[in-house]
Amino acid sequence: MINKELCDSVVLIAKRGGSFIREQRKSFSLSKVEYKGLNDLVSYVDKETEKILVDGLNDLIFDAGFITEENTITLKDREYVWIIDPLDGTTNFVHGLPCYCISIGLMHNGTMVLGVIYEINLDECFYGWSGGGAYCNGSPIKVSSCNALSKGLIATGFPYVNYDRMKPYMAVFDYCMHNTHGLRRLGSAAADLAYVACGRMDGFFEYGLNAWDVAAGCFLVKEAGGKVNDFRGGDDFVFGKEILACNSGVHHEFLAVIKNEFAK
Repeated sequence: MINKELCDSVVLIAKRGGSFIREQRKSFSLSKVEYKGLNDLVSYVDKETEKILVDGLNDLIFDAGFITEENTITLKDREYVWIIDPLDGTTNFVHGLPCYCISIGLMHNGTMVLGVIYEINLDECFYGWSGGGAYCNGSPIKVSSCNALSKGLIATGFPYVNYDRMKPYMAVFDYCMHNTHGLRRLGSAAADLAYVACGRMDGFFEYGLNAWDVAAGCFLVKEAGGKVNDFRGGDDFVFGKEILACNSGVHHEFLAVIKNEFAK
């Protein structure tokens, strides 16, 4: 069931949602923004896009469950579960700032088996399925060959709701400022992970994320030859609200920095 044909179908659904987002951005205004919580923005575009995605995905796997950011549908206890973020980077979107993405992951009995991330502004679709590799717009992608943090470019996301772990986060931030080629904050974890998967970034770390932010991206990083862990080096990165993703060359070094600071 998990094959190129299924993945191609998900790509088409993601692009359908992306076309809607692209069209709505032309006339969007800040007056249409709602607040789910502190600095947690949403609009009708997020909600309508999610409906488009759910309607399309419903036809692909009978009786599959869903975990969705905007709670269009919530069915978690199924053999197959779609994990969807209809607009990752909403704050960028509402301000008219690239980048923002659609993120669709598929989990089978607790294991990620498919991922699609569509970055709408550059019209780049990153996708892969279990054992099939990872791709961007038809071309195979791999993580970078960088073998030291000192040669690497790192992505992160700034905490905007949960500030409880700011001290260790800023310690890692400081380390990366002094010991890498630099840090980037794009405003979309899905894009960050897609860019690690294709080698544009060498590593990514963030805490406070939800499953829909990382499910597709963590799968793509692993399918592209990278490593993904929680901050303890374990595997609780989809639902554990902390993630480190990087290529194999910097993984051990970067994980040691993360462990050292977040274990304090």
